[in-house]
Amino acid sequence: MNCSIKSMYLCVDNMERAISFYEHFFEKSVLVRDDIYSVLDINDFHLGLFAYQLMGESHIFGSNCLPSIEVDSLEILKTKTKDLQICFPLTQIGENWVIEFVDSEGNHIELTTPIQQ
Repeated sequence: MNCSIKSMYLCVDNMERAISFYEHFFEKSVLVRDDIYSVLDINDFHLGLFAYQLMGESHIFGSNCLPSIEVDSLEILKTKTKDLQICFPLTQIGENWVIEFVDSEGNHIELTTPIQQ
């Protein structure tokens, strides 16, 4: 079987707040801006933002599914997370530095970078 994962989405309470958070975090403009489902293109991976309440769905925010985002260096990782709420402290796991933060909507997001040797 040949399969790939090309997208995922996060549930959001406030679309404009979520778009602003992720445009700032990724330093990219939103690709598709929509009241229900907006999309950011992160190197050909589509990160969707889903306004679940507008579709009458319920959702519990938190850590049931963590997107894992890799950056090029520990310096970038520290810069990106310095003003964010940390829910898992910077820790060496295997050959990576790993940290988790809480986004503007209450979702936990993992950020990693390889340990430079």
